[in-house]
Order: sequence, then structure tokens, then C-alpha cells
Amino acid sequence: MNKLNSGRLEDLQPNQVLLLTARKVSNGKIQLEFAEKIQAKDRPMNALSLLNASDSRFSSGARRAWVTAEPADASERLGINFGDDGEWYDTEKGEMMDLMILNPGVDLNGTEVYFKVLIQETTEATEWQLDNIERAAKRAGKEGDFITANGQYIFSNTSTVLAPKGAEIAHTFLESDNQRIAVSSNQGVETSELDF
Repeated sequence: MNKLNSGRLEDLQPNQVLLLTARKVSNGKIQLEFAEKIQAKDRPMNALSLLNASDSRFSSGARRAWVTAEPADASERLGINFGDDGEWYDTEKGEMMDLMILNPGVDLNGTEVYFKVLIQETTEATEWQLDNIERAAKRAGKEGDFITANGQYIFSNTSTVLAPKGAEIAHTFLESDNQRIAVSSNQGVETSELDF
């Protein structure tokens, strides 16, 4: 079911998931990195990312989530050798393994379920987020202004969940302050007051 190198990040379509890499972490565990282009049913597609897809300053648009796992359990469920004799290579971040598995799934008691990225936005920060506001709070673009809800920073947390094929994932998106700003077409300015 899970075929190594069956997908590429640059080819990822909305609501597809890619299991990118595995990395060895502390306590004998591994960390799996998932990416998904989220296109929630109740949110319109972002025209900015669509119309700038070839601009390297724009990301892939894929949201990331990481799962820490026991190598033996992950090997059994995913059918990949995550043991010490697996296809690991050394990097500055430690030992890594490229996977690139498109729409990874597992059999759960006779039912096929698939890994999906879940987004949960909140104004309640973790301790790390409070200590790292510049990196953790939601922004309008990589170096853009902070996006707020009711004047508070928004933190966009991701996790990985399992769901049957085609299931709708219930993401939590907060309405940002700038979405609520409405400007009428006539603010009481007379044409005689304008400089032409």
C-alpha cells in the first residue's frame, strides 16, 4: 500500500498527503514528517499561492506535521524498515531517511485509514510559542504583519490524524481581525476634495 518515492512535494495537490522523511530522534524514537495541501471545504482556495506557484519565494503551500514513533511499530504499520539497518543517511540534523510516500495509509482492524494533517488555530499559546512569538505566531506571509483574532496573536498548530478515505477533517480556523474590516464604497469624500 505504501510505496516509497510514489510522490513529490512539488506535485502535491490539495488534500493529498505526502510522508516526506523519517529522522532518528532521542530515546531510540523516530520522527515522521507529513505534508498536506489543505483545502478545507469551508475555506476558499488561496488565489495568491495558485497564481505564484512558480515563484520560489512562495512555499509549496503544504502544511507540515510531525509524529514521533517507535521504529518497530512504525515499521510494522507502514511496511518500511526503520531499524538501524534501514536506509538511513547522515545529515546535520542527524540520521534521516527519504520516504516520499503519497497518501500513506494503514490497515486498522480491517479498515484502510489514511494519515491527514489537522490544523487547529488558537489564541492560547504554549510556553514555547510565548517564548518564540516572532517564529510561532501566524503572519501574513513569511515576514508579513502578524495576524490577530480579537487583538490576540493566532497560533496555528498541526497534528496528524487517521481518517477513512474521503473523510472531511474538521480543522479549526479563527476569523482574523483583518477579515472583519469592512469599508463602504463611499466614505463621505466629495470628488471636489480629491487631488487629480
